Amino acid sequence: MATLKLRAIGNSVGMVLPKDLLARMNLAEGDTVQVVESGDGLLLTTMPQETEAQLELGREMMKRYRESFAALAK
Repeated sequence: MATLKLRAIGNSVGMVLPKDLLARMNLAEGDTVQVVESGDGLLLTTMPQETEAQLELGREMMKRYRESFAALAK
């Protein structure tokens, strides 16, 4: 278990993950993680590459058809 401290990063707040924890979780700068709220606190998990690819396709579709989605939402 690691204890992390929240720190100011520009206008936001973030936490720095220790190098040994990054190595154990096979994470590197730029990787995406999910934070899930649970009854016991927060759960930090890695995001499968397949999920990340699906999200990126969804973002592209939302951008491409933004006007159509806006019209449907009315």
